[in-house]
Amino acid sequence: MRLKDKVAIVTGGGSGFGEGIVKRYAKEGAKVVVNDVNRQAGDRVAREITAAGGEAMFIKADVASSAEVKAMIDETVGRWGRLDTMVNNAGITHKNQSMLNVTEEEFDRIYAVNVKAVYLSALHVVPVMQKQGGGSIITTASTAGLRPRPGLTVYNSSKGAVITMTKSMAVEFAPHNIRVNCLCPVIGMTGLTELFMGQPDSPEIRQKFLGSIPLGRMSTPEDLANAALYLASDEANFITGVALEVDGGRCI
Repeated sequence: MRLKDKVAIVTGGGSGFGEGIVKRYAKEGAKVVVNDVNRQAGDRVAREITAAGGEAMFIKADVASSAEVKAMIDETVGRWGRLDTMVNNAGITHKNQSMLNVTEEEFDRIYAVNVKAVYLSALHVVPVMQKQGGGSIITTASTAGLRPRPGLTVYNSSKGAVITMTKSMAVEFAPHNIRVNCLCPVIGMTGLTELFMGQPDSPEIRQKFLGSIPLGRMSTPEDLANAALYLASDEANFITGVALEVDGGRCI
C-alpha cells in the first residue's frame, strides 16, 4: 500500500474527480477525510470507503470559509494526530459564454472557491505540516489555466492563478519539506461538464471537445486519482512545483 498510515483530506470528495481521488487514497491505505458541501454525497462516499474496509470520515465544510477550513483540519488532526496530504479539489465554474455575461456574483464565488480556498487551506495546514516535518499539498487546477478555451475566461483565469500559486508556494515552503503540486485535467464527465460545454451534452458537442484531445477521450476520475496518488506518495518526494497535465495531450 503506497499511502499506508498516511492521513489525507480531499475537498470536493463527494463526486467526480474528488471521489476518485479519495477512494484511491483509501484503497492505498490512507485514512481519509471526505469533504464536501453536499452532506448526502460526502456521507455516501465515506460510507462506501468504510464498507470496502477503508478508514474514512465525512466533514461538511465550505472551503471558502477560513473558520470552517480550520475546524476541518483541527478535527482531522484531533482524530488521527497528523495530516500528510491536503488535496484542494473543490471547484466551480460558470456557463461557457462571453466573459461580459458572467455576473460579478459568479466571479466572486468562482475566485472564492477556486483560488481563495487554496490560500485558506495553506493558512491552516502549513503550520501542521511544519510541526510534523513535512507534507504534501495538491490542488486540482486545469488545462484551462495553461491553454484556455474561449467562453470560460473567468474560470480559466482562476485556474491560472492556482497554477502560479502552486509554483510560488512550492518555493516558499520547500525549506519545511512541504511539497506543493497541482493537477491539470482536461474536460471529464463530472457535474461541471455541461457548464464547460455551454449547452446540453450531445455526441456532436462532445466530439468538438474530443477533437482537441490527441488521445481521443475525456479525463476520468481514475486518471486524476492515479496522478494524485503518485504526488502524495513517497515516490514523489523530490517532485514539487509541478503542474501535471492529465490531459491526453491537450496542451501539446
